[in-house]
Amino acid sequence: MADMDAFLGRLDPDMCVVTAAAGGERAGCLVGFASQCSLEPVRFVVWLSEVNRTYRVARSAEVLAVHLLARQQRRLAELFGGETGDRVDKFRQVRWREGHGGAPVLEDAEAWFVGRVVRHADGGDHVGFVLDPVEWGEREPSGGPLLRLRDARTIHAGHPVD
Repeated sequence: MADMDAFLGRLDPDMCVVTAAAGGERAGCLVGFASQCSLEPVRFVVWLSEVNRTYRVARSAEVLAVHLLARQQRRLAELFGGETGDRVDKFRQVRWREGHGGAPVLEDAEAWFVGRVVRHADGGDHVGFVLDPVEWGEREPSGGPLLRLRDARTIHAGHPVD
């Protein structure tokens, strides 16, 4: 396992905030496991921890919103990564609007898209939500780099891993 840890330690993916709304509830969390997974049609997958409140809301949602943050948006990353929606209404602390299908879109994100959930994939302690992008946008780019895993390592998760 040490060799795999060394390999994984060299990866430094972009972090994103995933938001969902269903059954009168909103949720959102910081995600490090996300990627485009198909060229034609374009598909994107985000992996949500089964212990996370966002997962519980997302499994009933028809759409999810995926947001990229700039490195200097650390406070936003800490809110969505270090707090749990079980105790804190994160959306009272940010500017957001309702996007396609009711997905909460963070207005201060560098870029975002809303995707229709087309399937789920079991991945162990995370579930993949395969998304078909249906709406997207970006704000005036800050010119700075995007938030990456190395920038978020010191954010303590709002929910324990197990």
